[in-house]
Amino acid sequence: MRANSVRDGARLVVRLSSIFVLVALLAVPAARAQVPAGKPDDVGLSAKRLERIGEMIQRAIDADRISGAVTVVARRGHVAHFEAHGLMDIEANAPMQKDTIFPIASMTKPVTGVAILMLVEEGKVRLSDPVSRFIPEFRDTKVAMSRTDAAGGEGAIYTVPADREVTVHDLITHTSGLVSGGAGSEAAGRIAPRDTTGTVADWTAALGAAPLDFQPGTRWAYSGLAGIDTLGRIVEVASGLTFDEFLRQRIFEPLGMKDTAFNVPDDRKSRVVTLYGRTPDGLALRAVPEWVATTTLHGGGGGLWSTAGDYLQFAQMLVNRGELNGARLLGPRTVDLMAANHVGDLYEKAGRTGGAPGKGFGLTVDVVLDNATARGDHRSTGSFGWSGAFGTTYWVDPKEEMTAILMVQTPGGPLRADFQNAVMQAIVD
Repeated sequence: MRANSVRDGARLVVRLSSIFVLVALLAVPAARAQVPAGKPDDVGLSAKRLERIGEMIQRAIDADRISGAVTVVARRGHVAHFEAHGLMDIEANAPMQKDTIFPIASMTKPVTGVAILMLVEEGKVRLSDPVSRFIPEFRDTKVAMSRTDAAGGEGAIYTVPADREVTVHDLITHTSGLVSGGAGSEAAGRIAPRDTTGTVADWTAALGAAPLDFQPGTRWAYSGLAGIDTLGRIVEVASGLTFDEFLRQRIFEPLGMKDTAFNVPDDRKSRVVTLYGRTPDGLALRAVPEWVATTTLHGGGGGLWSTAGDYLQFAQMLVNRGELNGARLLGPRTVDLMAANHVGDLYEKAGRTGGAPGKGFGLTVDVVLDNATARGDHRSTGSFGWSGAFGTTYWVDPKEEMTAILMVQTPGGPLRADFQNAVMQAIVD
């Protein structure tokens, strides 16, 4: 009898232990697994040709155009190339590391686009919604018109009523005219200055009184902060979470993006890259701009810090049409919608502020419509992505089942196009 009781007790302990282990395993999201490494040859890439990426980066370092870079290429769900070159800090002679943290600037925008589209799928936001549904101050918007009479003086404007309200779709496609470098932008700077000690709620409420640069939907002009920051506020109103908390809970944690946030924790600041600008005498230190350094104004237009490995998780989710390692953020048709051209030929016609022949614009991303006519762009037709003010870039290539990411801390020059070329020439199947 006692032996049976001992055996029964032992079985109970084993059974309970198994339950505890199962509960513990379920408590750890499977989505935290990283995109796995693979052999280039197994995913249709030439290992020898991939070496040209590093050679291209080294030439840029030797020419004093950049101090260093991190590059990643993944195809068919496996990382085929992941390298760090050069220095993250010249003065400290600190080598670039794969987990170096970069300010990704406008590569924040596609993250905001995904956040909005998640809420669209949930029925909490419509792309056709007027912005005033979420931010009442955007009712009765005005459009700035330049004065032609001499009495007005240079830069003088008058306003006329907008033909219609600004919509979510206008903001997400840069066709709103909200602080986009036109006639109304200077007045907007006076009426609604971007106070980096405030919040995105404060700023977007003030922006409602700012005159637009043109009638909504009639032109494409890049609204570098105001337009997409306003989308961040819409996420807050529609979700009931602050924008940074929505991104953390709904995007970063499910995708395992552990180093991506608006503010870098103190214990990770040693991994933050130093910014540089080009001068006739070589690279020079560049201060982190206030619009990035703010610890309170978390808007959708820029401001996130991330690593190449983290952003790879986000990009691979888009390659997979909305899902990564069991975490589905978007439905496949919604990713297709994000990557479709929403602006006709407006992006092509935008001149220096827009694209070029063969390119269009989707929902916070540019889109290659025809790679044969897209000047200086080596990506496949159907590819989409965006870049950041400090030189970072990424794109998603649905046709090739591929994504590529360049993290760098010095803007300008031919590096992005050279990176595209170095990646695409490595495809051998």
